[in-house]
Amino acid sequence: MDDKLLNEMSKLIFPDLNDSDTIESLEEMFPPRNLPEGAKVTRMAPSPTGSMHLGNLYSALADERIAHTSKDGIFFLRIEDTDEKRKVPGAVEKIIKYLNGFGLFFDEGATADGDLGNYGPYRQRMRAKFYHIVARKLLLDGRAYPCFCTEEQLEEAHKAQESAKDNFGYYGKYAVHRNMPSEEAIEKIKNGEKFVLRFRSLGNPVKKIPFKDSIKGNLELPENDQDFILLKSDGIPTYHLAHIVDDHFMRTTDVVRGEEWLSTLPWHLELWNACGFKRPRYSHTSQVLKFDEQIGTKRKMSKRKDPECTLEFYYTAGYPRSSVIEYLMTLLNSNYEQWRSANQNADYREFPFSSSKMSASGALFDIAKLNDISKDVISRMSADEVYLSVSEWAKEYNPEFYSLISRDPEYSKSIFSIGRGGKKPRKDFACWSEVPAFISYFFDETFSVDSNEFPANISVSDRKAILSDYAKIYKTEQDNNSWFETVKIISEKYGFTSDMKSYKANPDAFKGSVADVSTVLRVAVTGRQNSPDLFAICNLLGEEKVKARITAQS
Repeated sequence: MDDKLLNEMSKLIFPDLNDSDTIESLEEMFPPRNLPEGAKVTRMAPSPTGSMHLGNLYSALADERIAHTSKDGIFFLRIEDTDEKRKVPGAVEKIIKYLNGFGLFFDEGATADGDLGNYGPYRQRMRAKFYHIVARKLLLDGRAYPCFCTEEQLEEAHKAQESAKDNFGYYGKYAVHRNMPSEEAIEKIKNGEKFVLRFRSLGNPVKKIPFKDSIKGNLELPENDQDFILLKSDGIPTYHLAHIVDDHFMRTTDVVRGEEWLSTLPWHLELWNACGFKRPRYSHTSQVLKFDEQIGTKRKMSKRKDPECTLEFYYTAGYPRSSVIEYLMTLLNSNYEQWRSANQNADYREFPFSSSKMSASGALFDIAKLNDISKDVISRMSADEVYLSVSEWAKEYNPEFYSLISRDPEYSKSIFSIGRGGKKPRKDFACWSEVPAFISYFFDETFSVDSNEFPANISVSDRKAILSDYAKIYKTEQDNNSWFETVKIISEKYGFTSDMKSYKANPDAFKGSVADVSTVLRVAVTGRQNSPDLFAICNLLGEEKVKARITAQS
C-alpha cells in the first residue's frame, strides 16, 4: 500500500488527531502501574442502562475478589457508554449504589461526581481520541480499512451465505471493500459516503491456536478470519476495539467476563497482537442458570421471567446483603462451603479466592439454598443488628410495620433476642419481608386468633376450662421450670398426661398430652401453633396482656 495515500486517508478519517497523537504518547500518559509483583487489576465495565441483575453482581464479586485477594490489587469501574440510545440518566449512580450496598467498593474509576484515579477518563464516551489513535495506527499498518457497504448490501451478502451454507460474517470474498484501492476509498470519503472502519484479519480458521483461560482451562480456538468493525460510522468504537484500548492503557491484568464472549475471543486475540499490546489474562465465567420446573431443564436466568434475577428483588424482599454475597461465593468457588464450615465466623474476604476454582460449567441458582444460607447468616446476628436491619428495610418498604417496631426499640430488640445465641440459635426467617408476619403477635394491632389453630383433639369445653384456669394462676415472676409445672398440673386435671413415655406407650388411655395443652396456650397467646419459646414470649408480653388474651379465648 502507498504510505502517502494511507496518510492522506488517515487525515480524512481522523481529522481530530494531529501528528503528536501517537501510541507512544498514550504509553507515556498511562504508564504501567507501580504495583507489587502479583498484584491484579480488574474492572467492572457495565453499560449505563440502569438495570442491574444478579449476573452483574456475580461478575463484579469475582472481579473484586480476584483483585483484592492479591496484595495491593486494584478493582475499578469503567462505564461503557458508547451506545447513546441505551443510556439511562442516573444509571452510573445506581450501579455504584447497588454494588456499594452489597459491600463492593471500587478503588478507582467512575464515580457519581466524576472520576477517581490516574487512568481515566473512565467513561468511554470521553475516550474517543484514544480509540482513534489506535485505529489510525492499525490503518497505517495496513490492519484496518474503510468499508462502505450499506445495510442492504450486507443483508444480501447474508442471504448469499445462507444459500451457500457458508459461515456468516464479513470475510474472504464477502469482504468486498477489503482490497479497494486507496484512491477510490479516499474519493468516496471526500464525497461524504458513510463508512465504517474494519479490521483486516490475517487468520485462517482451519488453523488452531492454543489459549489458556483462567476458568475454562486450556482451549484450542480457530484463528479469526472476520473483518469485524472497529469504528462505527459515527466514529464510536465497537466493544472489540474499545475494551482492548481501555484494558491496555488502564493496565488491566485480568479480564473477567461472561462465556458468551468466547465466540469472539479469536477476534480479540488477533487484535491484541495487531496492536502490539501485552494481553491480560482472560477469565470467562459460566452463566448463572436456573432449573425451570415447567420445561424440566436448566436455562439462563431471565429478568423477564425470574424476579430474583434483578438486584431490586433482594432489596425489596429484604435479604441481608451479606446473605446474597455468601450465597454467590458458594457459586463462584467450589471449595468455599468447605472453607466456611471450618471458619464459621470468619469474614468471606478471608477466603483464598481463586479463579481456577470457578465453575467451568453453568452455576445453578437455587433460591431454596439462598434462603437456607440467609437464615444461617441472620441466626448469627445480634438482636441489635437484626433490629437495625429490619428497621432500615421497613422504613423504605413497609412504613406501617416500621411505625410498630420503632415505637419502642428496646421492646423490639427483646423480640429479636428470643431464641438468639447459644449453640442452636433459631432460624426463623431468610429475609426481612418475612419478619412482619412472623412477629405479628407481639403487637395488638396485628395480633389475631383463628380458632381453627387450636388442637382438634381438644374439645371446646376442655379448651375453655384450661384457659380459664390458666388465666387465674399465671404469673410472670415464675421461672421456666415452675411455669411448666403449672402447665403440667392443669394438663393432669383435665386428663392430659404429662408423662410422655406413658402417652407414647398407650395414647388411647389419655385425652392427649401436655404438649396439646401447651399448644392451646400458645394459640391463645400468639394465634399460631408454632412460635419461639412460649415462656419467653409471655414474659415479654407481660402478665396483663397474656391474661387478657387467654381470657378472651376462654
